Amino acid sequence: MAKQCTVEIPQSVLLSAESLDELEDWLAAHDPGFLEELRRIRNDEDLAGRGTELGELLKRWPIES
Repeated sequence: MAKQCTVEIPQSVLLSAESLDELEDWLAAHDPGFLEELRRIRNDEDLAGRGTELGELLKRWPIES
């Protein structure tokens, strides 16, 4: 069974988000695992000239392009 976790979203974010996409963007921007994956790709792959295809990243994270 997948581990359940709770994410606290500030009321100001909920009230100012104009769409579900904006809320999803905020959640992604505050997900430590997602941010670490982006940093790792940038440092280990992009700067070394071994970039990751967007399709591969999308398989690992449930986001839409």
